[in-house]
Amino acid sequence: MNIIKVVCGIIFKDDLVLICRRKPEKSLGGYWEFPGGKIEDSESYEESLLRELIEELNLKVEIKEHFFDTVHHYDDGAIELISFICETSGTVVESTDHDLVEWVKVSDLLNWKLAPADIPIAKELIEKLKTGNSKEL
Repeated sequence: MNIIKVVCGIIFKDDLVLICRRKPEKSLGGYWEFPGGKIEDSESYEESLLRELIEELNLKVEIKEHFFDTVHHYDDGAIELISFICETSGTVVESTDHDLVEWVKVSDLLNWKLAPADIPIAKELIEKLKTGNSKEL
Protein backbone atom coordinates (compact mmCIF):
# COMPACT_ATOMS: atom_id res chain seq x y z
CA MET A 1 0.00 0.00 0.00
CA ASN A 2 1.35 3.40 -0.96
CA ILE A 3 1.66 6.06 1.70
CA ILE A 4 0.70 9.55 0.56
CA LYS A 5 2.87 12.29 2.02
CA VAL A 6 0.89 15.27 3.31
CA VAL A 7 2.17 18.42 5.03
CA CYS A 8 0.29 20.53 7.52
CA GLY A 9 0.90 23.78 9.32
CA ILE A 10 0.42 24.30 13.02
CA ILE A 11 -0.16 28.01 12.53
CA PHE A 12 0.10 30.30 15.53
CA LYS A 13 -1.23 33.81 15.89
CA ASP A 14 -1.54 35.54 19.29
CA ASP A 15 -1.05 32.24 21.21
CA LEU A 16 -3.89 30.55 19.29
CA VAL A 17 -3.60 27.83 16.65
CA LEU A 18 -5.59 27.57 13.40
CA ILE A 19 -7.81 24.58 12.68
CA CYS A 20 -10.10 24.16 9.68
CA ARG A 21 -13.24 22.05 9.19
CA ARG A 22 -13.40 19.98 6.01
CA LYS A 23 -16.41 20.69 3.79
CA PRO A 24 -19.17 18.04 4.08
CA GLU A 25 -18.71 16.82 0.49
CA LYS A 26 -14.97 16.15 0.97
CA SER A 27 -13.50 12.95 2.38
CA LEU A 28 -13.57 13.24 6.19
CA GLY A 29 -16.18 15.98 5.81
CA GLY A 30 -17.00 17.64 9.12
CA TYR A 31 -13.66 16.77 10.71
CA TRP A 32 -11.26 19.50 11.83
CA GLU A 33 -7.63 19.50 10.73
CA PHE A 34 -4.44 21.49 10.63
CA PRO A 35 -4.39 23.03 7.13
CA GLY A 36 -2.06 21.78 4.42
CA GLY A 37 -2.10 19.26 1.61
CA LYS A 38 -0.34 16.73 -0.58
CA ILE A 39 3.27 17.15 -1.58
CA GLU A 40 3.74 17.45 -5.32
CA ASP A 41 6.69 16.08 -7.30
CA SER A 42 9.93 18.05 -6.97
CA GLU A 43 8.62 20.16 -4.05
CA SER A 44 10.27 20.28 -0.66
CA TYR A 45 7.98 19.81 2.33
CA GLU A 46 8.25 23.52 3.11
CA GLU A 47 7.54 24.62 -0.47
CA SER A 48 4.50 22.36 -0.56
CA LEU A 49 3.14 23.73 2.71
CA LEU A 50 3.57 27.36 1.67
CA ARG A 51 1.87 26.65 -1.69
CA GLU A 52 -1.05 24.76 -0.12
CA LEU A 53 -1.72 27.47 2.46
CA ILE A 54 -1.83 30.13 -0.26
CA GLU A 55 -4.08 27.96 -2.49
CA GLU A 56 -6.50 26.87 0.25
CA LEU A 57 -6.56 29.84 2.62
CA ASN A 58 -4.76 32.69 0.84
CA LEU A 59 -2.60 32.81 3.97
CA LYS A 60 1.10 33.60 4.10
CA VAL A 61 3.02 32.05 6.98
CA GLU A 62 6.56 31.86 8.26
CA ILE A 63 7.69 28.29 8.86
CA LYS A 64 9.59 28.14 12.15
CA GLU A 65 10.49 24.48 12.57
CA HIS A 66 9.61 20.91 11.71
CA PHE A 67 7.41 19.54 14.49
CA PHE A 68 6.13 15.95 14.32
CA ASP A 69 5.34 13.23 11.78
CA THR A 70 2.72 10.51 12.03
CA VAL A 71 1.40 7.77 9.75
CA HIS A 72 -2.31 7.01 9.76
CA HIS A 73 -4.02 4.12 7.96
CA TYR A 74 -7.50 4.90 6.64
CA ASP A 75 -9.79 2.34 4.98
CA ASP A 76 -8.78 3.54 1.51
CA GLY A 77 -5.05 4.09 2.10
CA ALA A 78 -2.46 5.62 4.36
CA ILE A 79 -1.00 9.08 4.82
CA GLU A 80 2.17 10.31 6.42
CA LEU A 81 1.32 13.66 7.98
CA ILE A 82 4.36 15.92 8.33
CA SER A 83 3.76 18.97 10.52
CA PHE A 84 5.53 22.30 10.87
CA ILE A 85 5.23 25.05 13.46
CA CYS A 86 4.33 28.28 11.64
CA GLU A 87 3.45 31.86 12.51
CA THR A 88 1.30 34.38 10.69
CA SER A 89 0.07 37.90 11.14
CA GLY A 90 -2.53 37.37 8.42
CA THR A 91 -6.19 36.46 8.59
CA VAL A 92 -8.17 33.81 6.76
CA VAL A 93 -11.00 35.34 4.74
CA GLU A 94 -12.13 32.26 2.83
CA SER A 95 -11.11 28.66 2.28
CA THR A 96 -11.40 26.45 -0.79
CA ASP A 97 -11.42 23.12 1.13
CA HIS A 98 -13.03 24.09 4.42
CA ASP A 99 -16.38 25.49 5.51
CA LEU A 100 -15.19 26.87 8.87
CA VAL A 101 -11.91 28.05 10.36
CA GLU A 102 -11.23 28.66 14.05
CA TRP A 103 -8.37 29.99 16.15
CA VAL A 104 -8.24 27.88 19.31
CA LYS A 105 -6.09 27.37 22.39
CA VAL A 106 -3.67 24.47 22.09
CA SER A 107 -5.02 23.06 25.36
CA ASP A 108 -8.52 22.85 23.79
CA LEU A 109 -7.54 20.99 20.59
CA LEU A 110 -8.80 17.58 21.72
CA ASN A 111 -12.26 19.08 22.38
CA TRP A 112 -12.70 19.38 18.60
CA LYS A 113 -13.61 16.52 16.24
CA LEU A 114 -10.13 16.24 14.74
CA ALA A 115 -9.34 14.06 11.73
CA PRO A 116 -7.74 10.83 12.98
CA ALA A 117 -4.33 11.63 11.47
CA ASP A 118 -4.27 15.02 13.23
CA ILE A 119 -4.95 13.66 16.73
CA PRO A 120 -1.36 12.43 17.43
CA ILE A 121 -0.04 15.85 16.36
CA ALA A 122 -2.51 17.63 18.65
CA LYS A 123 -1.53 15.33 21.55
CA GLU A 124 2.18 15.96 20.97
CA LEU A 125 1.55 19.71 20.76
CA ILE A 126 -0.36 19.70 24.06
CA GLU A 127 2.40 17.63 25.70
CA LYS A 128 5.14 19.95 24.44
CA LEU A 129 3.20 22.93 25.72
CA LYS A 130 2.80 21.31 29.17
CA THR A 131 6.47 20.43 29.47
CA GLY A 132 7.79 23.55 27.77
CA ASN A 133 9.90 21.44 25.39
CA SER A 134 9.41 23.57 22.27
CA LYS A 135 11.14 26.90 21.90
CA GLU A 136 8.34 28.13 19.63
CA LEU A 137 5.46 27.22 21.92
